[in-house]
Amino acid sequence: MIKRLAIATALLVSSGFAFAADTPGVTATEIKIGNTDAYSGPASAYGVIAKTEAAFFRMVNDQGGVAGHKINFISYDDGYSPPKTVEQVRRLVEEDQVALLFQTLGTPTNSAIHRYVNQKKVPHLFISTGADKWGDYQHFPWTMGYQPSYRTEAQIYAKYMLQQNPKAKLAILYQNDDFGKDYPAGVKDVLGDKFDSVVVKVASYETTDATIDSQLTALQASGADVLLVAATPKFAAQAIRKVHDLNWHPTFFLTNVSISVGSVMNPAGPENGVGIITTGYMKDPTDPAFKDDKGMNEWRAFMAKYMPEADTTDANYAFAYGVSMVMWQVLKQCGTDFSRENIMKQAANLHDPYDPILLPGIHVNTSPTNFHPIKSMQLQKWDGKTWVRFGDVISGS
Repeated sequence: MIKRLAIATALLVSSGFAFAADTPGVTATEIKIGNTDAYSGPASAYGVIAKTEAAFFRMVNDQGGVAGHKINFISYDDGYSPPKTVEQVRRLVEEDQVALLFQTLGTPTNSAIHRYVNQKKVPHLFISTGADKWGDYQHFPWTMGYQPSYRTEAQIYAKYMLQQNPKAKLAILYQNDDFGKDYPAGVKDVLGDKFDSVVVKVASYETTDATIDSQLTALQASGADVLLVAATPKFAAQAIRKVHDLNWHPTFFLTNVSISVGSVMNPAGPENGVGIITTGYMKDPTDPAFKDDKGMNEWRAFMAKYMPEADTTDANYAFAYGVSMVMWQVLKQCGTDFSRENIMKQAANLHDPYDPILLPGIHVNTSPTNFHPIKSMQLQKWDGKTWVRFGDVISGS
């Protein structure tokens, strides 16, 4: 009996399907991928991202999986609450024994777990937050972001503001965590010692706040003629409505993580946001320019088959499809070696993989010393129906 087991093990190893103790989450037929998302709580608009990713991996499994392995995508609700994220990620790593974490959502939530997952040497890939610190490959070699850095995004707004209005008076509203704090930091990168003279008022809010009305009233009272809002969808929609209700007409910059037509602009009242400026790196499902786009039609076909009841004006569905496509490429590059070390190695060796949702001229590239996969964006403005791109594809400082 022992001899038979030894022969069977040798055959499995020689065939390339390594799933011993050094490959947690991997069997001869399965790869476990872990995820946390805000299915409830103040950032629940993002819950559709993980739902789309679950549907995407069902599609992959319908096509035979990856090297004969089906994907077991395990996703838990953390309510956008860091203590809950810690609990759920420990469950994923220690009980479910996932091979990797993919697209865990939120800056404060990922901040609560990234030391733990790096100590455990669990790939923490393409996390759903653009905080600049997710590119710190030297100190956190198991964590990698995906979307452009919030700090870079803020630098682009500050540059554009100065070009258009050298005497601008800027007010900033930000979420009081590493997500929000990247925006004043990026503005300061550009303004330098002029920051205190250009930025006339800064206000923050907590995700537990009911509204941000008082902060916006104070920002208007500062005399600012430019407003930068770094808020998650619920609060972004509130900001758009409140600025309109105050009859305030600043040049309005809005973080690109809260520009979904379905989850932000329509709830805010699409007419209330006319003129808002943001940056984009993805094709907007509502943009007529992409009505017959090959990549977007591919996404629409996926949605029709796997998520027919979804709101396809919500760009979060498109984002999830695109980043999942890149995750699929990483797994394919692994061959039959799904060890955590090789998964991380392949994630850090991407050369323009296929993401059909990216804007023309924007690409994904990584290396062992580049954990910021996307570095370019394009400015765009809300016209009441869709986001209209303008200018060239640009990067920050």
